[in-house]
Amino acid sequence: MSSITIINPATDEEVATYDRITQKESKDKIAVANRTFSRWKGTTFEERSNLMHKLAEFLEEHKEEYAQLATREMGKIIGQSRKEIEKCIWICKYYANHTKELLADELVTTEAKKSYVTFQPIGVILAVMPWNFPFYQVVRFAVPALMAGNVGVLKHASNVQGCAFALEDAFLKSGFPEGCFTNLNLSSEHIKEVIADKNIVAVTLTGSDPAGRSVASIAGQNLKKTVMELGGSDAYIILDDADLEKAVELATFGRLQNNGQTCIAAKRFIVLEEIYDNFLVAFKKKMKAAKMGAPTDEDTYYGPMARRDLRDELHEQVQKTITQGGRLVLGGEIPGGKGAYYPATILADLKPGMEGFDNELFGPVASVIKAKNDDEAIALANNSQFGLGSGVFTSNLERGEQIALQLEAGSSFVNKLVVSDPRLPFGGVKNSGYGRELSGYGIREFVNTKSVWIA
Repeated sequence: MSSITIINPATDEEVATYDRITQKESKDKIAVANRTFSRWKGTTFEERSNLMHKLAEFLEEHKEEYAQLATREMGKIIGQSRKEIEKCIWICKYYANHTKELLADELVTTEAKKSYVTFQPIGVILAVMPWNFPFYQVVRFAVPALMAGNVGVLKHASNVQGCAFALEDAFLKSGFPEGCFTNLNLSSEHIKEVIADKNIVAVTLTGSDPAGRSVASIAGQNLKKTVMELGGSDAYIILDDADLEKAVELATFGRLQNNGQTCIAAKRFIVLEEIYDNFLVAFKKKMKAAKMGAPTDEDTYYGPMARRDLRDELHEQVQKTITQGGRLVLGGEIPGGKGAYYPATILADLKPGMEGFDNELFGPVASVIKAKNDDEAIALANNSQFGLGSGVFTSNLERGEQIALQLEAGSSFVNKLVVSDPRLPFGGVKNSGYGRELSGYGIREFVNTKSVWIA
């Protein structure tokens, strides 16, 4: 039997070792989940809601324990780990309180005595989840899926298996039946067989573009519905009338949040030429002042990347961008010592065709781009294979809204960093994926939207 050893990215120390399950054990667990579904789908919204409120209470009771676990396994600074658990609690409460209305039957006037659309659960949903938000990404899928009457199985990233097992335990101890939520500590090489399993009816994945293409292809061959939330290289346009201090503050947090490892992080800053130089000076000062350090220290602004190999890949992207003509303004050097640390880095004067412009930089590296006017800024923002989030900083809200409407992305925020909110749909266009999570749009992704006609 193989195993996976988790390494603390801040210290290079071993955190824990977990045994992988076999393909046969995985198949058996999925069969249990399917049997559970046959009973769970018959529960009422009220029954599911009561259990979901209990899960919220359980997460609240164990918030510090789970936050410390996430920090150990993937390096998230402790304050942001706590906020991640708090967001999980919010998701639980939101769907516990609103699923009944989100999935209410919709009456349709026809020639029938009665005709309506109803939303019914479909079965066992497989989630392939990443390490960057080891609790929240999973809860974002699992809570609406279970509240809709489905059950879920999880294939989590290898380096956060402690978080995966903690969530499985949390669902069980909150009263959910065995099989409602199941963690499969399975090697990725077996994912094809899991998707093909007759008891899996749909797949949701959050991860990279290549991972999404692979999983979607396998699911398509098996005629199974998918939702894909993939990479992003989010553009934030900073207009000449923006509050520069606020824009720089948000830009710094947006680029360094979660140690720079967020799919909807601010990554490309497109700045109008009138304020370009002033922005760069202020941005460099703010980024340089941000404290890189141990993620367990309360005053650390950003910590290590999740793994050394990811850090090294990011550094190669930085070096490639520089050789292509990008200007290094700050950072760009791997520090000595233990851990997968990488400093806050700014690459300026970027243009299409450069690595830092065209591809996602998943770490604490900012790409700064100059634009002559609003139209060129919009064109540069849309000149991307990705389309997850986007933003505009301006003191003219009407101008900002008009630009936001022209940005090719699943979300466009004015004077605020893009966030995922259970009240709003979340997802992307282009190579950032398809389908939506959260809100009523998200919960309806994995239901049978069924027409009923009574003559």
